Amino acid sequence: MFGFNRDNLLKSHEGPWILLDLAMLGLLIINLVWIIFDSLYETEVFRQGLAYISDGLVSGYAPVHANFLLIDLAFVAVFLSEFCLRWVVAIRRKTYLRWYFFPFVHWYDLVGCIPLAAARIFRFLRIFSILHRLHKYQIIDLRRTALFRFFEFYYNVFVEELSDRIVVKVLSDAQKDIAAGSPLIEDISRSVIASRLPILTKWLASVMSHIGESIEHNEHGQSVRQHVNESVGKAVRENSQIGTLKLVPVLGSTIERTLEQAVTDIVTQSVVNLLKDMTPEKIDDFVENGIGRFSSEDHELDQEMLAVVNECIELVKVHVSQQRWKSEFEGSQTSQVDEQPPLLEQNK
Repeated sequence: MFGFNRDNLLKSHEGPWILLDLAMLGLLIINLVWIIFDSLYETEVFRQGLAYISDGLVSGYAPVHANFLLIDLAFVAVFLSEFCLRWVVAIRRKTYLRWYFFPFVHWYDLVGCIPLAAARIFRFLRIFSILHRLHKYQIIDLRRTALFRFFEFYYNVFVEELSDRIVVKVLSDAQKDIAAGSPLIEDISRSVIASRLPILTKWLASVMSHIGESIEHNEHGQSVRQHVNESVGKAVRENSQIGTLKLVPVLGSTIERTLEQAVTDIVTQSVVNLLKDMTPEKIDDFVENGIGRFSSEDHELDQEMLAVVNECIELVKVHVSQQRWKSEFEGSQTSQVDEQPPLLEQNK
C-alpha cells in the first residue's frame, strides 16, 4: 500500500535510523492496540463479548489488566531511551540552533510518554512523525494511499472554497469603493507620491541626463544617432520643398546632402541638450502645470477608466468563483469509469 522502496533506503545513508523508525513504528502500533484493548476491557459489554468467545480470555487477561500500568511503563522506557538517543545525535550533528531545541520540537514524544489516558493519545502523532520521515526520504509513498488522497482532495476543496470567497469579498469591496468615489487614488497621490516628489523628480532628471550623455557618447550612442540620422534623412528626402533643390544644376544634390546632415546634427544635439539640461525643478513644473492640470480637467476619461477597472474586477470575480475542484472530481470519475473493463469482458 505504501510502496516500500528499498533502493531509496540504501541511497539515503540513514539505513540504521530508518530501521529504528520501523521498529519504533511497530512498537507504537502494538502499544496503541494494546491500550485500546485494555480500555475496552474495562467495559462490561466488552468483557461479556470476550466471555461469549471464551471464558478463559476474561479470566486470563485479568492479571494483565491489573498490572497494565507497569507494562505500559516498559513501553515508555523504550520510547524515552530512543528519544534521548535521537537527542544526543541531534546535538552532535547540530541539527538545531541550540541543543535544548530538540525536546521543544518533538514535544509530542515527551507528552505521549506520560502514562495517563489523556496523554497517550499523543503517541498517534509519533506515528505520523515517523511516517513523514519515511515519506521524506522516499522510503514509502503516502500519496499512493487512498486515505492520503481522500484528505488531500477535501483539504484542497476547503482551501479553494475559503480562498475564493475571501477574494470575491475583497474584490466586491473594491468595486463598492470605486462606485462610491473612493479617495484612494487621491490619497496615494497626496500621501505617497507628493511627499516623495522631490526625490522622484531628482531621480528622473538624473536618468534623463544620463540618457543624454549616453546618446552623445561616441560608442554608446551610436545606435541612437544612427536611428535619428535615418529618420531625419527620410523626412528630408520626402519633403517636397527640399526635393526641389535637386533641380538646381550641379549643386542641387550637394546642397540636399549638406542640408540633411545639418538637420540631423541639429536634431540630435537638440535632443541631447534637452535631456542633459533637464533639472528637477523643470520636471516638477512640468508635472504640476502639465500632467496635473490634464488629469484634473479630464474627469470623463477618469470615469471611463474606472469603469474599465470595474469590469475587469467583475471578470476576475467570475473566474475566481468557478469551482475547479468539481471539474477535477468529474474528470477523475470519468477516468475511473473508462479504466473499468466492460461487463461482458469481465464475465468472460
